[in-house]
Amino acid sequence: MSKPLFSNPIELYRALRGAWSAETASPPESWSSDNPAKNHCSVTALIVQDHFGGDILSTKTVGGTHFYNLIDGTRWDLTISQFAEPIPFDDTPSSRETAMHDTSPQKYALIAARIGN
Repeated sequence: MSKPLFSNPIELYRALRGAWSAETASPPESWSSDNPAKNHCSVTALIVQDHFGGDILSTKTVGGTHFYNLIDGTRWDLTISQFAEPIPFDDTPSSRETAMHDTSPQKYALIAARIGN
């Protein structure tokens, strides 16, 4: 069995920070280097689930639906830094299909390739 690429979500976060860009954001024009996590929640939740399993959850925010993960009972939100103030967590169960609908297979594949997936 091969060694996992990342031993924990924090290591994955560090790789994702360098992988996020305008071409991987949804929508692309919303991205900036000052806020690299912005509009990357859905694609990030998918990548996190690929590496660590668990569930994809969502919550409603002023900007729309926000996706994040639940892994072994712990909430992991690797894109929370995009928000200027605290957000509520509804912990609404979601799915890969719903998260993918918020991004695209091309953006998902691009980020996966950039982190060495």
